[in-house]
Amino acid sequence: MKSSHVVYNCPLRCVNVLFVWHLGFVLEVNIIRNDSKASMGYNIANWEMIRTREELVEKLGLDGADDTNTLLNNMVDVRACYKPNGKMTKDKQSWFRGVRSSKFRHVYGVPAKREKCYDNIKITKNAHDSQFCAVNPKFLAVVTEVAGGGAFLVLPLDRTGRLDFNASRVTGHTGPVLDIKWNPFNDNIIASCSDDCTIKLWHIPDGGLSRNLTEWLVELQGHKRRVAYIEWHPVAENVLFSAGFDHLVIVWDINKGEAVNIIDRHPDVIYSISLNRDGSLLATTCKDKKLRVFEPRSGIVVSEGVCHAGTKASKVVFLGSSGRLLTTGFSRHSDRQYAIWSQHDLNIPLTCETIDSSSGVVFPYYDNDTNMVYLAGKGDGNIRYYEIVNEAPWMHYLSQFISGNPQRGLGVMPKRGVNTAICEVFRFYKLHATRGMCEPISMIVPRKSDQFQEDLYPDTVGTCPALSARDWISGMNNPPILISLKTGGSITTHKPRVYKPPQLPPTTDLNNKKKFAFLSTETVPDYRPIEFHDMSEKSQKTSSNQSTKFQQLQQKFGNVVLQKNIISPPLNDNKVLENVDIPNNEAELRLAFVRQTDELRLVRRQLANSQLRVKELEEQIRKLQPLLLVVQQTWYLTK
Repeated sequence: MKSSHVVYNCPLRCVNVLFVWHLGFVLEVNIIRNDSKASMGYNIANWEMIRTREELVEKLGLDGADDTNTLLNNMVDVRACYKPNGKMTKDKQSWFRGVRSSKFRHVYGVPAKREKCYDNIKITKNAHDSQFCAVNPKFLAVVTEVAGGGAFLVLPLDRTGRLDFNASRVTGHTGPVLDIKWNPFNDNIIASCSDDCTIKLWHIPDGGLSRNLTEWLVELQGHKRRVAYIEWHPVAENVLFSAGFDHLVIVWDINKGEAVNIIDRHPDVIYSISLNRDGSLLATTCKDKKLRVFEPRSGIVVSEGVCHAGTKASKVVFLGSSGRLLTTGFSRHSDRQYAIWSQHDLNIPLTCETIDSSSGVVFPYYDNDTNMVYLAGKGDGNIRYYEIVNEAPWMHYLSQFISGNPQRGLGVMPKRGVNTAICEVFRFYKLHATRGMCEPISMIVPRKSDQFQEDLYPDTVGTCPALSARDWISGMNNPPILISLKTGGSITTHKPRVYKPPQLPPTTDLNNKKKFAFLSTETVPDYRPIEFHDMSEKSQKTSSNQSTKFQQLQQKFGNVVLQKNIISPPLNDNKVLENVDIPNNEAELRLAFVRQTDELRLVRRQLANSQLRVKELEEQIRKLQPLLLVVQQTWYLTK
């Protein structure tokens, strides 16, 4: 039945007349008798064209004014009940029939069973706009609530079920932990930022923690206020980005433990940071409602524009290497929105759509392998997902995962950790807001075949960095190194690589030469009369017998030539004097003498000043003693 047809149903005294009216012509008439329920169809195409309802009444042979009025007054237009089957395309004057084809139309979410969840976790109640959860193919990390300082829990992925309340934690921050991120190239290294203005790197051994971890690998200090967000470079190794409440974005070189660049271009609090696929551009959203794109090595603003008109927090994520960004925020009327932008022009969005009217901040998650975007609001129970396309309207709604439990945060498993056997394309780790539970949620594409689906799993980002920190800082850009998931199973780093900070040049330890000094000296015989000897009987035997165990140890460990009447071990090299300038002539010797004399005179003057200061302090103490006695007496009287 065509979408532009008009269907009329008219009940008469003895029959029901159902006919179709299209463009002024009656195409079909069905008469259903009330008594025998027999139906009779007429093909009006064989009749002459009937253009009015009166002609139809006359053709049907209805008698009397009652039937005619009933037919004319009770016709019901039901065009709204029929949806169009297609739309007219812009380039061709033809109808596009059916819905848009997509292999992700039927993606659905599957929450894990209760025994596969992580229960009895004291999740943090901090109101900061962060995820408080990070996951990789080895470990799950969750920020926890503690009485003082900051801590987070690290668990192996297979340690599910109800956890011990006193499980080991990472406790090294003096303030609440605000964000945690795993190193993408080392599954045993995690970075954390805190309210104490520091960023710390931790090494987690395989198998998890057996006790509370308080010793960090590296501590980065540079922010003047609390550090809100951290992000690892997606391509370069040991490059970290941090954003703080001091309105600064700092680029860190972890190898050297120092800042590479400090971006001071934000007039207010930074809400989020994101890097594109090769890490050559950095995007930020700010409280001044602006979206900015930076060149992170130089801090130059590539483009900027007004993001969302609302006053609440907005978030940004790069859509891979497409040159577009996705932002979520609020309208002027506090409606939640999403918008897509071109990184070259941030003045006008490519599209901007309203999501709903809830109040929770919406976090975007982009999957570069499937071109899908997941939008999850803080405090919501559902997760919406969309598909990104390269033409208008740029983003198509697919469906949503609905749950009755609100979420406090979501951790995302890297693509190398998903289960390809069940066609899992994305996995969330949901922190429940109302109870202490972390629940895995798998997003699955329904497929009948159990074979590897190459169209769902293209080559994805692996565990090998494409650049070193030095190469990236020097200006090099490379796409990430990709790996295949066809082998099956989670792909982790092959061995736990412990981060080793740069070693300082070795310094000469003079104490090493004195460790076996007692072995380097030979016992000297004493030929004085016995009454003048100071040695005991044992010492006398040792000095006269050169084949004792003492002498054997001396010959084994003493690496110097034994000389008589030498108390200290002789120097066998000149390393001790390698930094000393030895005078070559009398003039240099005289100059060195004058210099040392001046240094001694300066030391004497400093010593005299210190003695004078001591006397002044003693005089002040003597003057304060009567006052101290009065205070003590007053205190005793009040007691």
